Amino acid sequence: MTLLGDAAHLMVPSGDGANLAMLDGAELGRALAAHPDDVEAALAAHERDLFAHGAEAAAEGADVFRLVARDDDAPAGLLAMFTGAAA
Repeated sequence: MTLLGDAAHLMVPSGDGANLAMLDGAELGRALAAHPDDVEAALAAHERDLFAHGAEAAAEGADVFRLVARDDDAPAGLLAMFTGAAA
């Protein structure tokens, strides 16, 4: 089984779901094209890439969640991030 998009990235919502879904689909297509006679090799290559960018997106999502809901000064930290002001 291969999961794409939001199904493959269990994390707090950070607005990256559609972006990750499109990236996952493109990377899966690229992996299948690179291994046209070996679906298992294509899926293994895809999963290596998926885990790398998924971990990065999860870390960014956790940062956004902290700014929105967890910090004592939330959502001031989020506003500072968007405006470039020091939090």
